[in-house]
Amino acid sequence: MAQHIHTCSVCKVYTLEETCPQCNAKTVLPKPPKFSPEDKYGDYRRKVKREELCKKGLC
Repeated sequence: MAQHIHTCSVCKVYTLEETCPQCNAKTVLPKPPKFSPEDKYGDYRRKVKREELCKKGLC
């Protein structure tokens, strides 16, 4: 069985467990989503990113 490295979103510790050994918070996979030329959610991601930039005054 393959194990994946996880990272704690609270204390930024890397572990192989699903909960952080230091703070017991839930860990997440730090990998980006797999690339696909048929990006189904690309329009949504770009729209959200554009809105965030406009909120910061950078658009």
